[in-house]
Amino acid sequence: MAEVVVVGTGYVGLTTGVCFAHLGHNVVCVDTDIKKVERMRAGEVPIVEEGLAELMAQGIASGRLRFVIDAAEVLPACEFVFLCLPTPERDDGSVDMSYIEAVAGRIGPMLAANAVVVNKSTVPVGASKTVARLLGRSDVHVASNPEFLREGTAVYDFLHPSRIVVGAENNEVCARVGALYKGVDAPVIFSDPVSSETIKYAANAFLATKISFINSIANICEHVGADIHTVVDAIGRDPRIGREFLQPGPGFGGSCFPKDTIGLVTLAAEAGYKFGLLESVIEANDQQLERVVEKVRRAVGGNLEGKLVAVWGLTFKANTDDRRHSPAITIARKLLLAGARLAVFDPTVVGVVPELEANAGGAVAVAPSAVGACAGADALVVLTEWPMFAGVSPVEVAGALGNTQVVDARNLLDREAWRAAGFTYQGIGR
Repeated sequence: MAEVVVVGTGYVGLTTGVCFAHLGHNVVCVDTDIKKVERMRAGEVPIVEEGLAELMAQGIASGRLRFVIDAAEVLPACEFVFLCLPTPERDDGSVDMSYIEAVAGRIGPMLAANAVVVNKSTVPVGASKTVARLLGRSDVHVASNPEFLREGTAVYDFLHPSRIVVGAENNEVCARVGALYKGVDAPVIFSDPVSSETIKYAANAFLATKISFINSIANICEHVGADIHTVVDAIGRDPRIGREFLQPGPGFGGSCFPKDTIGLVTLAAEAGYKFGLLESVIEANDQQLERVVEKVRRAVGGNLEGKLVAVWGLTFKANTDDRRHSPAITIARKLLLAGARLAVFDPTVVGVVPELEANAGGAVAVAPSAVGACAGADALVVLTEWPMFAGVSPVEVAGALGNTQVVDARNLLDREAWRAAGFTYQGIGR
C-alpha cells in the first residue's frame, strides 16, 4: 500500500485516483475548485463514466480515497504525486504546459526525499526534464506514466490495460511506479522518459490514422457502390490490421486525438521533419466533417438556409458527457453558419449548449427527447452513436419529421427498417 496524491480531477485524474484506491492504496485527490471538491466528498461524480461512481463510493467508505483543496496538507507524507493536469493546445499547435509548470514549481519544497512525481497528463516530449528542473530537488524523482484511457470505458481500461508504460532515468524508479499497479494483469514496459512520452503521441497518432483511413475508404465505397460494413468485416479479420478504430463516422474528436495529432506534427516540425502522413490524416478528418454537412445539405434540397435540422447527439462519442473537440459540435456549428436551425437532443445535455450559442442567434433548441427533436424538422442527422438512438422507432420519427430524410453519420440505425418506414437514408460508405 502506497501514499498517493493525484493533482487534478478531470477524466484522467479522477479515474486514476479512484482506481488506485480500488487497488488498495491511500489516495488523496487535489483540486482547486472548491465546489467540485465538496461534491466529490459527498460522493457525487462530476463526469459521466461507467463504473466510476461505484468505485468512488467504495473508496470514500473505506477511507482510502479523500479529496482536498490544499496540496500542502498532504504532499509531505506522500510517496507518489501524479500530475493529471490540462495540457491544452495553443494557437500555433504547440502544447500549453503552464498548468503543469505552475504546480511543479510550487510543490518542490513540500515533497519528502525520495518521492516520485509522475507525469500522467499527455505532455510534450522532454516534459520530464522540465518538471525536474522546476521541482529543483535532486532527491526527488520524476517519471512518465502515460494514460491510454478511452472515455466511456476509462475505469475498465485502467484496470484491464493492454500495457503499462513507465519511463524514468533509472529502473528502480520505474519499478516503484510499476508496483503501484500490482493486481492489474498487464505487461509493464520500462523505458527512458523521452521514449515513454513519445509512445503516447505515437499511439494516438496511429489510431487517428486508422480512423481517417477508414473514412476515406468509406468515401470511395460511396462512389463505387461498395458497402463499408462488408469491407471493414473482411479487412478487420486480418490480424495485422484488426477491427479496432475501423468504424466509419463523422471524424475523430475528443480531448486527445485532435490535440495530439497536431502536437506531434508541431513536434516533428521543431525537429526539422515534415510529418506529411499525419498532416494528411488531419486534412482527411477536416474533409470528413464537411462531407457530413454536405449530406445534410443534400437531404434538405441543397440549401440549409432556414431549414430545421434535428440533431441526435452532441458528445464526441457515446457513454460520456465530453463535448471537447466533438465532431458533432463542429458539424452543428457548420450547419448554423449555413443558415440552418437546430433541434438537438443528447442524453447528457440539459438546457443550453454553450458551445453553440456563439453561432446560434436563437437558432438552437434543446429537445426533451430524440423524437421530440424531430418535430417538424426537414431532416434528421445522427452525430453520436448513443445506443438509445438505435432503438427509436422509425415509424414514430416519420410521424414527427416534416420530411423523411435521415443522415446517419454513425451507421447506427437499421438502414432497411428506416427505408421501409419511408425514409431516404444516407449513411457513411453505404
